[in-house]
Amino acid sequence: MNDPVVLALAFGLGAAGGALAWPMLARVFSAPLFLRTNVRGFEVPVAVGIVLPVVLLAAGASLVLLDAGDLVQVPQGALAVSVLAAAGFGLLGLFDDLAGDREAQGFRGHLSALRSRQLTTGAVKLFGGGALAVLVAAPTARERFWVLLADAALIALSANLANLFDRAPGRLAKVSLLAAVPIAVVAGIDPDLAGPAVVLGTLAALLVPDLRERLMLGDTGANVLGATLALAVLLTTAPSTRAVVLVVVAALNLLSERVSFSRVIQQVRPLRWFDGLGRLPPAP
Repeated sequence: MNDPVVLALAFGLGAAGGALAWPMLARVFSAPLFLRTNVRGFEVPVAVGIVLPVVLLAAGASLVLLDAGDLVQVPQGALAVSVLAAAGFGLLGLFDDLAGDREAQGFRGHLSALRSRQLTTGAVKLFGGGALAVLVAAPTARERFWVLLADAALIALSANLANLFDRAPGRLAKVSLLAAVPIAVVAGIDPDLAGPAVVLGTLAALLVPDLRERLMLGDTGANVLGATLALAVLLTTAPSTRAVVLVVVAALNLLSERVSFSRVIQQVRPLRWFDGLGRLPPAP
């Protein structure tokens, strides 16, 4: 089976998995543990982004079994790293979603709490995400220290950047799907993208419920999406391209310490239109 069909199959498995998993798990997410008040004042289940790695586990196992039966050819190393990234970052995000202290915000807030000998859930996610990023980046860096450090930084900072867009219904999903377009254009049809294709397929299945305020992906989903998109860049592009992406991602992270992305979106008309596309009208 050729590469375009493998990627289409991976995306399709992700979409089917997401479409099946969310309705079947809706009752679980209706428990008070998961309910949070959204920007419009409605109670919505958070951390539904955990569906992304769950579906990837199932779809990844299916792809491996199909490979073993000589029905498809899937790079199992890249797929395994994709699963590690999604599962690891998903668990770190889930911890923050369910037990997070919202008083400490941003890098400075978490580091300030640490100086007071308080370890916030955000700090656990920050340092745990950095360690996990090193493990995820290691296969592509080939043990070169500075390359490994830069690639790990790209993964960790991308996960954090995605969190900054999780501020309104459907925003994170739309930004993630949009960001995947230039990656796909640069990478072309690469079977190493099977794992990210599953995640994006699952995200596509969750987009409408997200826009209709029936779920929130939360830090769980943001972590998975940011890390997965960064991993797609690492798996398919040259070091020079990765360096450019790292500079952009790092600059946006630094900018976020002083500038509200939500405010910028509201002030720029094309961004405001895209952000509101498909969303429910304002509450009366």
